Amino acid sequence: MNLKLQTIIQKLEKKFPRKIDLTLERQLKILKKLGNPQDKLEQVISVVGTNSKFSIIYTIFSILKESGHKCNLFVSPHVQSYSERFIFNNEEIDEESLVDLLEDIEKIVGEDSCTLFEALTCAHLKFAENYSNNISIYEAGMFHFADSTNVFKKNIANILGTFSLDHVQWLKNKTIDGVIFEKTAKLLNSKIFLNKQENNEIFKKVEKALLKNKSEKYFFGRDFNILKAENNFIKYQDEFGEIILPKPKKVLGDHQLYNISTSIVACRKLFNIKDKDIKTAISQLKIKARLEEIHSGKLKDLVGKNRLIIDSGHNVGAGLVIADWIKSQQADVQIICGMMQDKSHREFINLFKDIVKSITLIDIPNQTGSITKENFKNKLNGINKEIYLSNSIQESIKSVSQNENSICLIVGSIYLAGEVLNLN
Repeated sequence: MNLKLQTIIQKLEKKFPRKIDLTLERQLKILKKLGNPQDKLEQVISVVGTNSKFSIIYTIFSILKESGHKCNLFVSPHVQSYSERFIFNNEEIDEESLVDLLEDIEKIVGEDSCTLFEALTCAHLKFAENYSNNISIYEAGMFHFADSTNVFKKNIANILGTFSLDHVQWLKNKTIDGVIFEKTAKLLNSKIFLNKQENNEIFKKVEKALLKNKSEKYFFGRDFNILKAENNFIKYQDEFGEIILPKPKKVLGDHQLYNISTSIVACRKLFNIKDKDIKTAISQLKIKARLEEIHSGKLKDLVGKNRLIIDSGHNVGAGLVIADWIKSQQADVQIICGMMQDKSHREFINLFKDIVKSITLIDIPNQTGSITKENFKNKLNGINKEIYLSNSIQESIKSVSQNENSICLIVGSIYLAGEVLNLN
């Protein structure tokens, strides 16, 4: 990371003693100092959910760019650099400009308190004011009810990804019902697009939670759908008609088809995008650290003819779709995993123990909040699978690469995925 960027990030981290604090008072106070830039953005899309938000955002972004629209994006967390969170006018901000922006925000905050995430959100909103006519897409943080992105008086759409258990230590109601409430209770009245869910029970719970919301609602499987077709094509359907699309070569996993379908219906319904632009955008789609295959680089060289794939999935919901993808492969899968301390370690690994050839645990470099590989292994005591430990990303890849016709799959954390990409 740029030294100046690292310095200003550290300064902002000291503005509040807790990394996460789910209230809006500090955020609204800072935004008032900034002239309430959130009220000046004309086309806001809010993306909410436990999983699939990032994939949906980047699919929408790809379609809108192809059709000539200009976008501002705010996503979190980043994979490799903080600048990834700040996209304006279709371009990622450079680190020097980001430093200047964050230094301005730090001065505005002054002696007031704010979390780092609140400061980053305020910084994005203020700079997006320069491109207020653009389509501004904001990814909610852990939840939505008291999230720092939930500061708009109006938007054009709420896009809901998948809902599952994650970050429940922050909730009084630590069930899926508590998660759904936090993510749906304060959605604005505009249009709502609901992605496919893990199961019908969750779908019904979300549908019930949305009953009092007066938005126009569009649900996967009811108002739009997507299916595999012959010859590596996919068939999308909604009220506007059918589109036959090439399956994107750089996007792995059937779950991404559902994310693509939700993105398409939102773009067609909100912006009347032409079919040809949708086809071109989907054919070129690439989603970072989401079952992303690495085709070249230092770490790829270590696996030889084997495949190297990374995924930032770190909860049970993400683990389920990764497990489904593993089951569809015609090769042995060797998992390398590192996770943060506050995750459901045993439940996550349990999804893979019977379908992979090996499981290797590692520490996530440069992350004080990660679980050590030794403690991780202790949490897996009793799982009927031999668990290996490795001292580094490189060492773990070398170890599993001794197998032929294998897939080396690195999972468990977006921070681990970022370290892999940085090393490669």
